[in-house]
Amino acid sequence: MRSRSLDRPEAARTRSRGGRWRRVAVALIVVFAVFCAASARLFVWPAQGMPAHVNAIIVLGGQGDRVGKGLELARQGRAAFLVISLGLPIANPPSVCASHPQAFRVICFDPDPGTTQGEAEYMGRLAKHYHWSSVVLVTTPDQDTRARVRFGRCTAGSIYAVTTPLPLSLWPYEIAYQWAALFKAVVLQRSC
Repeated sequence: MRSRSLDRPEAARTRSRGGRWRRVAVALIVVFAVFCAASARLFVWPAQGMPAHVNAIIVLGGQGDRVGKGLELARQGRAAFLVISLGLPIANPPSVCASHPQAFRVICFDPDPGTTQGEAEYMGRLAKHYHWSSVVLVTTPDQDTRARVRFGRCTAGSIYAVTTPLPLSLWPYEIAYQWAALFKAVVLQRSC
C-alpha cells in the first residue's frame, strides 16, 4: 500500500507539470496569433483610400512603383500638387522633376534627414505654406501606418494613403523593420 501512496504524489506532480506546459504553450500560441493579426492589420493590409480630390499627392521614397502611382493620380486630376521625395531609394524618372507645363505642379525634394521623419517634416512645412487641408501618401503597405503617424504630427490636415505592391521576398524583413520603426516613431520620436 505504501508504494501506491508514493506513486500518487509523483503522478500528481507529473500531471501538474504537464498542465503548466500546456498553459505556457497555449499562451505562446495566443501571443503569436495576436502578433500575426496586428502585423497583418498594420503592415500588410492597412486601411487605405482617398477622396476624389486632395490638395497634394506625396510620393515617399522606397520600394515599389510609387512615382508611377503618384503620376497616375496626378494625371487623373486628384490633386494640384505632386510632391516627390528623392531622399530614399526610389526609381525616379529624371524627367518627372524637370519643369514642363502640366495640369499639376511637381515639387521634388531631398528630405533632411533622409527618412520618413524628414519627409514628414518637409511636407509639414509645405502644407503650412500652401494651406493644404488634405494629402494622400503614396507608399507601400508596410510603411503606411508609420507614415501616417509621422505625417499626422506634422500637419493638421487629413492624411490618406494609397499603396503600391511590395515584392513577396521583402515581407519578412519589412515586417520586422516596421515593428522597430513604429516603436521608434510612437515611443522615442514623438515630435514632428
